[in-house]
Amino acid sequence: MTKPPEAAKLSRILLYSHDTFGLGHIRRSRTLANAITAADENTTALILTGSPVAGRFTFPERVDHIRLPGVTKMTDGSYMSETLGMDIDETTELRSGLIKATIKHFNPDLVIVDKEPTGFRGELVSSLKWLKEHRPQTPIVLGLRDVLDDPKLLAKEWDRKGALESAENFYDEIWVYGLKSFYNPVSGLAFSDAAKARTHWTGYLRRENLDPPRPEGDPYVLITPGGGGDGAAMVDHVLSAYEQDPTLAPNALLVYGPFLTGDDRVAFENRVANLAGRVKTVGFDSHMETLMTGAVGVVAMGGYNTFCEILSFDKPAVIIPRTKPRLEQYIRAKRAENLGLMRMVHNERDGYAPSVMGTAIRNLSQQSPPSAVQIDGLLDGLDIVVKRTQYLLENTRK
Repeated sequence: MTKPPEAAKLSRILLYSHDTFGLGHIRRSRTLANAITAADENTTALILTGSPVAGRFTFPERVDHIRLPGVTKMTDGSYMSETLGMDIDETTELRSGLIKATIKHFNPDLVIVDKEPTGFRGELVSSLKWLKEHRPQTPIVLGLRDVLDDPKLLAKEWDRKGALESAENFYDEIWVYGLKSFYNPVSGLAFSDAAKARTHWTGYLRRENLDPPRPEGDPYVLITPGGGGDGAAMVDHVLSAYEQDPTLAPNALLVYGPFLTGDDRVAFENRVANLAGRVKTVGFDSHMETLMTGAVGVVAMGGYNTFCEILSFDKPAVIIPRTKPRLEQYIRAKRAENLGLMRMVHNERDGYAPSVMGTAIRNLSQQSPPSAVQIDGLLDGLDIVVKRTQYLLENTRK
């Protein structure tokens, strides 16, 4: 192992990822941290995350993470502590204190906040105020994915949270991890001209497969509901297609995700057992890039990270977007289909018959990959993020 640079010479990046549901935020923050530190050996990164599965990911040298106490979203939309038996106000206060203590002791040279300008239930606001008062030289960046939600719904949500005011007052730059020509996630928000001027469109975040390739075997379609917490309907649709049509090919590799568990998982495994090996299953794999590389096509729900992987590995894809609690995936999938990047199957438009999914899977072999559509800067996201990071750090050192 090479000796790391002296700690005093390392630039410190703090990434905040609230993570109350799914894998999207921690995976995006991890991708950013990996790219930033790989581009500059004098940089280190620390990720603050609420993800319960953060410890199942590998992190490279000079990237580490701190797990904030987890919270669970209930069916009525409320939250509770995941394991500590505390009410949500106590849990939020604890998380807020841990965030501020980390900032004070880690003393970051740059802070990157994922998606939520005020953090979970406003837990980040006191830390943002403290930074502006005590470390005004530290740039603070708000990173937004390409699609947030329906513009009208987003405007109401940000107004309720005070998110627009925080974005205006606390953040030195806003990075959108997409292209304005694809979609403008803040089109429904009343950003000032000053905020618009400090907004940078990066393009999507390219993914790479750094692991050895899987041994060659029979062709397979990768089925992924992302984290899996709300993927039961999609998995049911896919399994129904294989059950109805014994000749459906290619075979499928189904990755449930860490949050598709319990009775749903047991029922699906029983159905898979009756398919004579035509569908194989994996509970969770932190090396999705390897599985994606080996696939002949992809069927997915269409979250941001999966979308980036489909583009990066240039796979013909069918997206089955969720529409609750947000329209994010539907908006992304519809726009991608209109551009010819991939195909969407939507129940309200196409129906839920097994034959609909079966036809989509069968047609993947004739479907064009995303690269058939040329869009300038589509996958430049990490390059732009690295350049903006270096620029901000250089100005901080002056």
